[in-house]
Amino acid sequence: MRILHTSDWHLGRSFHRESLLAGQAAFVDHLVETVRSERVDVVAVAGDVYDRALPPVDAVALLDEALARLRAAGARVLLISGNHDSALRLRFGSALFEAAGVHVRTSPDLAWEPVLVDDVAFYGIPYLEPELVRAAWELPDRSHTAALAYAMDRIRADAARHRASVVLSHCFVTGGQASDSERDISVGGVSHVPLPVFDGVSYVALGHLHGRQRMSETVRYSGSPLAYSFSEVGQVKGSWLVTLGSAEVEFVPAPVPRPVGRLRGELEELLADPKYASFEDHWLQVILTDAVRPKSAMDRLRARFPHTLALSFDPVGAAPAAQPVRLSGRPEAEVALDFVREVRGEPAAPEEEDLLRQAIEASRVKETMA
Repeated sequence: MRILHTSDWHLGRSFHRESLLAGQAAFVDHLVETVRSERVDVVAVAGDVYDRALPPVDAVALLDEALARLRAAGARVLLISGNHDSALRLRFGSALFEAAGVHVRTSPDLAWEPVLVDDVAFYGIPYLEPELVRAAWELPDRSHTAALAYAMDRIRADAARHRASVVLSHCFVTGGQASDSERDISVGGVSHVPLPVFDGVSYVALGHLHGRQRMSETVRYSGSPLAYSFSEVGQVKGSWLVTLGSAEVEFVPAPVPRPVGRLRGELEELLADPKYASFEDHWLQVILTDAVRPKSAMDRLRARFPHTLALSFDPVGAAPAAQPVRLSGRPEAEVALDFVREVRGEPAAPEEEDLLRQAIEASRVKETMA
């Protein structure tokens, strides 16, 4: 049996206000083609299908299309809710989907009820908020470890009856490497779960962390299909293709609609040096190290790197932070001009000073007339 393990689609997410929907649609095309070419039996989606509890309509339409196409390509689909999803909304229509070969698991109490495919038992553990299951499950504490351990004990008891077993779980396994784009799940209990919690099953398809990771030979994160923060520069995105009954696990890289990158240096160097030509089509985070903050830096960067999305300043040899300055009793223009000098490293030009004083005066007049 061949399983395609994917997770953290985050449909509807944007990247520094840039829509990712076209890239996510290209990933769906890639998944469908992989299902056909690799004769995949089951697509396992380990949570965070949507980016937020109330997803935009175009994200819902893309998921609807993805599920229909994956089934038409010949694969069963099992998906669980993650900490970004609304379990209630995601499970809408799940009883009808079940009959069509799309299995949605968002209820904690269904985690140990398997989906059987040729006597392989698939178990979907949705994201478990410990406080919500603590009383019903009589957990010893309000930790993710306690919640996952309870669910896995029930799963192992059932899995012993079947030829093989696969678990989907959305959680943070101890030792995993996080990115900046994951939402913290520590609220409600200790967030990390030790790897041995998942002992005793054939394969564990994890979601939540956005970089692909091998926690053990049988426990893996697939990571997100696209980069969702600049901390993910250099990560290869895609899915794990797992062949049960053998040691064969292959990573299938996903298409990259637009690569992400980071540049650091002085503005004139970045604009002139030909070695940066390969970054001209990237979404970029740029850190400028000029001793004096350049004027119109973003506009000048975008002339060469039109997809620059984030800009910050880290001047080389910057002086220690100045002592707090007195604000009360000083004219507004003086305070504003001191601010310009502080952040730029040089005084405002005469024409800038005139413009600033005009703006302050116009603001004062408007306030007086209000």
